[in-house]
Amino acid sequence: MKAERVLPPTYLLVFILIIVAVDLLFPLADVIGFPWKLLGMIPFALGIVINVIADSAFKKLGTTVKPLEESTALVTNGVFRLSRNPMYLGFVLILIGVAIFMGSLTPYGVIVVFAVVMDIVFIKPEEQMLEEKFGEVWLEYRRQVRRWI
Repeated sequence: MKAERVLPPTYLLVFILIIVAVDLLFPLADVIGFPWKLLGMIPFALGIVINVIADSAFKKLGTTVKPLEESTALVTNGVFRLSRNPMYLGFVLILIGVAIFMGSLTPYGVIVVFAVVMDIVFIKPEEQMLEEKFGEVWLEYRRQVRRWI
């Protein structure tokens, strides 16, 4: 029996819970008050939209959206022209939205940890696989498009 890998959306949910817990337990400088906290809906919604667009680009080309599974196509159009990892960028925007809604400075450290974890656990291994699979096409894309933004 093959063990299932924990996928990025699970990490996202765990980090949302961590942001809420850390903010409630160790609030550091409550800097955003109501109604300004509602501005968190903007990056939150933008993150969701980016993820939906990126997911549909994978589906349109018939390649896997699951990290570390072999890709059958290299997606370089749409949101992938702006970021090599728009889904992870979308997740970070969702976390920023939650942090704004929480109102204190504490959650922002958690967001940095999330980005580092995504980079180590998913992005670097994925990019290595893409280089092996797509060679020079991948390398040219990597030269033209930044990892995050």
